[in-house]
Amino acid sequence: MLSGLAGLVGFSALAGLLVTVMVTPAVALTGITASSTIGIFDSLPEYIVINQQPERNTLWAQYSGEGNVNGYYPIATIYDQNRQEVPYDQISQFALDAAVAGEDERFFTHGGVDVQSVIRAALGNVVAGGIESGSSTLSMQLVKQIFVQQALELPTEEERKDAYEKATATDFNRKLKEMKLAIGLEKQYTKKEILTAYLNIAFFGDNTYGIQAAAQRYFSVDAKDLTLPQAASLIAIVQYPNARGLDNPDNYEANEARRDVILGSMLKLDMVTQDEYQAAYDTVVDDAFLKPSAPSNGCIGAQEHSKWFCDYVVKNVKNFEFLGETEADREAAWKRGGYNLYTTLDLDVQIPAQNLLWNYVNYNETAFSLGGANVSVEVGSGRILTMAENKVYDNTLEGGGPGTSAVNYNVDEEYGSSTGFPGGSTYKLFTLLAWLDAGKGLGERVSGDARTVDQAKFKVSCTDGGGPYGGPYPFKNDGGQTPGAMDIVTATAGSVNGAFISMGLQLDQCAIRGMAEALGVKRADGDPLTTNPSAILGTNEITPLGMAGAYATIAASGKYCEPIVIDRATGPDGQDLPGQSPVCRQAISANVANTAAVALQAVMNGGTGYASNPGDGIPILGKTGTTNNAEHTWIVTSTTRVATAVWVGNSVGLYPLYNYEWQGYVGNQLRHPVMAGTMAAIDAKYGGAPFQPDDGTLRGGSSLQVPDLRGQSPEAAKALLEGLGFGYLDGGPIDSEVEAGKVAATDPPAGATSAFGIIITVYTSKGNKKAFPDVVGDGKTYTFDAAESLLSSQGYNNVDEDCQKLPTGTLPTDPRIDKVGSSNPSPGSFVVPGQRVTLVVQKLSC
Repeated sequence: MLSGLAGLVGFSALAGLLVTVMVTPAVALTGITASSTIGIFDSLPEYIVINQQPERNTLWAQYSGEGNVNGYYPIATIYDQNRQEVPYDQISQFALDAAVAGEDERFFTHGGVDVQSVIRAALGNVVAGGIESGSSTLSMQLVKQIFVQQALELPTEEERKDAYEKATATDFNRKLKEMKLAIGLEKQYTKKEILTAYLNIAFFGDNTYGIQAAAQRYFSVDAKDLTLPQAASLIAIVQYPNARGLDNPDNYEANEARRDVILGSMLKLDMVTQDEYQAAYDTVVDDAFLKPSAPSNGCIGAQEHSKWFCDYVVKNVKNFEFLGETEADREAAWKRGGYNLYTTLDLDVQIPAQNLLWNYVNYNETAFSLGGANVSVEVGSGRILTMAENKVYDNTLEGGGPGTSAVNYNVDEEYGSSTGFPGGSTYKLFTLLAWLDAGKGLGERVSGDARTVDQAKFKVSCTDGGGPYGGPYPFKNDGGQTPGAMDIVTATAGSVNGAFISMGLQLDQCAIRGMAEALGVKRADGDPLTTNPSAILGTNEITPLGMAGAYATIAASGKYCEPIVIDRATGPDGQDLPGQSPVCRQAISANVANTAAVALQAVMNGGTGYASNPGDGIPILGKTGTTNNAEHTWIVTSTTRVATAVWVGNSVGLYPLYNYEWQGYVGNQLRHPVMAGTMAAIDAKYGGAPFQPDDGTLRGGSSLQVPDLRGQSPEAAKALLEGLGFGYLDGGPIDSEVEAGKVAATDPPAGATSAFGIIITVYTSKGNKKAFPDVVGDGKTYTFDAAESLLSSQGYNNVDEDCQKLPTGTLPTDPRIDKVGSSNPSPGSFVVPGQRVTLVVQKLSC
């Protein structure tokens, strides 16, 4: 055997022998000399290393349903080459034998180079007048495939092309290199290891590499389960995949012809019985023979509910430190593949979340560009549990047509190509936090009225804030309401624009922006958050994922956690890798967060977010958001376990959702069934507890009280209010017993605690209320007629009678019988004369 010969005479002598056998017949044609080839031979390494070949990466999600493996379910395979390496004992014996019979009959007896084949190839070269054959053994083919694979992994197209041409060139130097390295390979590895490596590296057409991927691709079985005709048909591909590949029906005939040759060799070598041979030989290679599985590479082939999350994971590969030290290292490791990534996605809640979005936010809407997004993160860790979108994911170059998209609405431009959406009133959270952080309280009262304010009155201290601003800023409340003064909880529950503008007038706009940034919120396009007054009401274009993280921070008592997607991983060698650890920090004080939670819970319990509350008893906080004409609508919620953001609006354009209906809902309400259903599924699995209590210091507010101005002149009242730091607004005359023209009442009322700068509405008296006559007395004096006569004399002409039954057992002589026992208005109360009166007469029976 040649391996024994090599051991006796050394590689240099072997080189001379190989040159003599292979090249001498063609020296006249090629000009190659024996001395030059010996130098080439000696310069080569002793052997080549069988490294890991590019493989599939698999993404897994948590799942408790059918098909889970230890609580996880595979949702996607991502690969540069469709390959899954398998060990020797996981390959069908038919496939192992077919490879030997078809490619290298003396594989188990030679030492890497087959002398008989070398001699036969040399004779062929003489006939051909050149070097056309090199009698490649399986070991030599493996060496060649390793060099081909190395060429495919080079960084540039030019480098890949040059290296591939060298690895496949039909020349003596390549054959000589393969021979030496094959001999060295057999000294380092067992025959089983070499055969296994060959079957794992071989190309089977249609971006399918290795026997396992080929078995799955063409026959939908694992390599260990390949039948004889299947195995032989796959091995028939490897030398000429373009001509014999099973991905093209035009190749079936050529594949069957080569398969039959392999079957004949297997019979000759006693690898199969005559019956096995005949049955396989009689099997026709046609569509009925194949049982193909379509390649499912990439997120386009991911589990149908998980494609948007898959896309986000793949675009985050550069951030996975467990894959390498640098971004380049991580991308290269991912391209080589072989990783199992166990993600944070929870299919138990992802599936209902995605289905809800598809049901309530029509991805096939043609009247306008209707979009919807839904994302959930775990409080206290930042783990993304759900990521859904109303569109069907399709990132192919040709696209999938209407209803599909490759833009991930949940994330920013860098990771999803979305430039975000105006956050509307969900952004008011940051004004609320800045208010509390400044020491102001929930009990303070501010004006909620719609009005026009001077932008110059807003403080903007940061140099990159865009201010100072000037000019009028008119704004409205939803529904055009003018609710007057209100406390912060009421303002938050009702999402009153006027109240938050009033709060913003007392704050630095840069402090509001700073709160958003501290809680991980940024513009989706990467630009700085704006600080103009309208930003208070949510004009910055942000992402659902950013807002879910911000509200999770409130539920976590001020601890912000960056979003993460990988819990753990295993490498190509099967070794455990750490995944992504939570990266958290205390973004705001716990007391500020916990106090804000008080107001945000009011939103979900009777406030604007009530329709999104699943009503399952789990404490929940949140905030709604609606931009002008409901072009964008939001609801963001959180329990102590999970925070969720839902956006429904225009992905392009400004169509008013008020004018749209679907599934029995007006367009601006579609967010609510999506959120309520999602939270019901989340709460059923994760539960929740009461939010952490605040310490009470930010509940009340300032000690500034509205003075009692009754009876003062309007001029004196205005001077006093402005001197205290309040604003003054003439509310006009009202019915009152106070002297006409004097102050009758204020809103907020006297004694109310109110914030600095609040506008106090002052009402003057018409002086028209009088004390109502006492026609009740001791309840034993006035009959109805007597009381009516007295009232008529004082201008009360609309008097009704009502009956009150005296207690059982009352004697017929009781003096209360048929006497007026009460009146409405009550005696002595101030009323406008002439209004309708009701007298209640006491009787034994009504």
